[in-house]
Amino acid sequence: MTPSASANSASPNSVLANSRRRPTAAALVLVALLGSLLLAGAPAAAAGPVGYVRLAHLSPDTPDVDVYLAAVTGGTPQRFPGVGYGTVSTYQTVPTGTYAVSMRAAGAPATDPPVLTTNVTVAEGKAYTVAGVGKHADLGLKVIDDDLSLPPTGKAKLRIVQASVRAPVMTVSISGGPVIADNIAFATTTDYLDVSPGHWTLKAQGAGGSPSSTLTATLTSGNVYSLIVLDAKTGSGLTAQLRSDAQRTGKVPTGGVATGAGGTSVRNFGLPLAGAAVLFLAGATGLLARRRRRPVRVPSHR
Repeated sequence: MTPSASANSASPNSVLANSRRRPTAAALVLVALLGSLLLAGAPAAAAGPVGYVRLAHLSPDTPDVDVYLAAVTGGTPQRFPGVGYGTVSTYQTVPTGTYAVSMRAAGAPATDPPVLTTNVTVAEGKAYTVAGVGKHADLGLKVIDDDLSLPPTGKAKLRIVQASVRAPVMTVSISGGPVIADNIAFATTTDYLDVSPGHWTLKAQGAGGSPSSTLTATLTSGNVYSLIVLDAKTGSGLTAQLRSDAQRTGKVPTGGVATGAGGTSVRNFGLPLAGAAVLFLAGATGLLARRRRRPVRVPSHR
């Protein structure tokens, strides 16, 4: 008696279908595992109200420093090593409360007494820049309140951070146009000003016409900026840097600046990782769905 084909062996159609199903199921498991790993690697969003802190080195004749940010209630401090003149960190999202900001000479042990220290109390939704300012001989840490509320419709918002000792008093204007702010003293910060958006050449000039610096910049309607004027690292001139503090399309401050903090800098990778996981899962699921919808060709069986 000839054994039944259906009893002891699968038909070509069923074998082909099973071979298609097995890799698909394995791929789905792999996708799920990768997605779990990506999401597990993302730090959880801070519970409760938060504010924003960024750090800056704005003392022209002070060497590089290591900057520490730590909650006064304890915990592991965030360390930003080798921060040089002109460096402004991105905003760090932190729970509300009081934080100690400390500076030590670059490379000094964390157990050494800090050269400078100050406290900043972070309120919900508020942003602060803690900067080392002044000449090295009378260096101090200054807490600057950052007003990141968006400007009126059709305007951009700009302030000047004066960190040049070569031009102890300066004027900032639009080249060939109106003055934005004048008589800005060294180690001071102006109020935010509403300005017309556009592609401008901004000019910072010391009293008496020298030294000076120009910066071509695009000011976008609805955005908030800081123009930081510094001593150039070489020569006797000035240099200017435009920082995007907040954008109309953003929900939190942008910072817009590399920290210069090296490999141990603390950055919030939570949203990018979670977004990558979602995109990866969505793309992989779509790909598998397209593969399942593809018609299966079954060889003719004679």
